[in-house]
Amino acid sequence: MSMNDPISDLLTRVRNANDAGHEKVDIPSSRLKQEIVRILKAEGYIKNFRYVADDKQGTLRVYFKRPDTKEKVITNLTRISKPGLRVYVRKAAVPRVLGGMGTAVISTPKGLMCDREARMAGLGGEHLFNIW
Repeated sequence: MSMNDPISDLLTRVRNANDAGHEKVDIPSSRLKQEIVRILKAEGYIKNFRYVADDKQGTLRVYFKRPDTKEKVITNLTRISKPGLRVYVRKAAVPRVLGGMGTAVISTPKGLMCDREARMAGLGGEHLFNIW
């Protein structure tokens, strides 16, 4: 099956599994998806992730955080830059999501970064998605 937008596929799988209350979700792997999941873990939105090798491209298994109250850690996940309309930001215009409470993921010349890292490095790039 041909996939036009693998980032949207990853975000949709994470959003749907989180809303359904699943403990984990399996996603076809790529280096870009591994970097996105690494950022989600570093920012505290997921508990952990693993790469599961198979005969094809491999699978990323993402484990969700579930506090004692069973509240969802990820409340919103919004794709900004799409294949039909790319959205780029300059280093001075890197967005703050919910006044710093959320995270924007930016694809910079030095790799994927969250908004705080991009501001500290003085880099702009493609604004992939927001999460809070």
